[in-house]
Amino acid sequence: MKKRGISSTDAVRAGDRKHKPFDAVPQPIVATAPYTFESSDAIALHTEGAGREREEYGRYGNPTTRAVEERLAALEGTEDAAMFATGMAAISTAVLALTKRGDHVAIFSECYRMTRELAETTLARFGVETTFVPMDAAALADALRPRTRLVLAEMPSNPHLRCLDLTKIVETCRGRRGLKTMIDATFATPVNCRPAEFGADLIVHSATKYLGGHHDVLAGAVCGKRELVSLVRDARGMLGSICDPHAAFLVGRGLKTLALRVEKQNASGLEIARFLEARPEIERVFYPGLPSHPDHGVARAQMHGFGGVVSFVVRGGLEGARRFVDRLQIARIAPSFGGVDTLVEQPAVMSFYEMTSEERAAIGIEDGLVRLAVGIEEPADLIEDLGHALKS
Repeated sequence: MKKRGISSTDAVRAGDRKHKPFDAVPQPIVATAPYTFESSDAIALHTEGAGREREEYGRYGNPTTRAVEERLAALEGTEDAAMFATGMAAISTAVLALTKRGDHVAIFSECYRMTRELAETTLARFGVETTFVPMDAAALADALRPRTRLVLAEMPSNPHLRCLDLTKIVETCRGRRGLKTMIDATFATPVNCRPAEFGADLIVHSATKYLGGHHDVLAGAVCGKRELVSLVRDARGMLGSICDPHAAFLVGRGLKTLALRVEKQNASGLEIARFLEARPEIERVFYPGLPSHPDHGVARAQMHGFGGVVSFVVRGGLEGARRFVDRLQIARIAPSFGGVDTLVEQPAVMSFYEMTSEERAAIGIEDGLVRLAVGIEEPADLIEDLGHALKS
């Protein structure tokens, strides 16, 4: 399939009303919990679906939030989108909306740690079984069961940036009644990959990351076919994980510069990955834009760019990587990515700190692994900082 980026015009204008209250340029923040009705007849019309399009109560929707949802749907090329308080709220609400006791879910094994915990704790408690599939699209067929209702994959994955063949995943699932595909495209963003173009049913994002883009907001999103998003939205109204209009406003603001930021991060990420791969202090680099990455061919075929996250293993194990991270001057130590500021973390001492080295190794997390989330600083400055920390 031909890959293409998003329209910068859609990033700025989609979901935007030409005439806004008070003649504002940006979408105003509508900070209200209830909405008033002019009369009892107006309530009846709204209940019957015959009145003008409007909201009733803040847990079900908000004009500020709705404008950003429409923009997200346009960027992902989907029929609809629903925003959530966090990315984890988006994933968990969507999974709960699409499964019930006795169902089975297949999740590709390299995934966000809390997604794994959702499956192993909450879903298990509700009688939903989970199979973790090896990171190979060809392995999916063997994992599917008659009661499989959902296949969940990250593209690219966290933290080794594995890139699954979306076409193969969709083809494997197609024709199986009731089976839906959900792709966590947080790392890719709609700039670099739009899973709906490959036939994915739902796309989820932690909007906290690239979509917001400034490390100042928590939000999530589910994009996809209208009837599926409607089911997820109904579950959101029940569970209460609505996105606050102030947070939605910040995401909407971030979306306007998404293409500009991600294109910069794509270029910087590739330059930094090449630099690190040539350094003797680095054992190996995980970046899909490098020919050495196991999924380089898949990434080239289905991605517009390769993103701003570079993972790599520093020689010297746990302490060697710790010393390297502590000596960086520009990159801040923090557990996130996708913003304008470069961040760095050592998973062994942050996300997986309570595990032993052996337990981490069993799930592919090496003690010397470092994840660098490139911001929009000058790549030459970042490379100089990396080089100094490595030499030290």
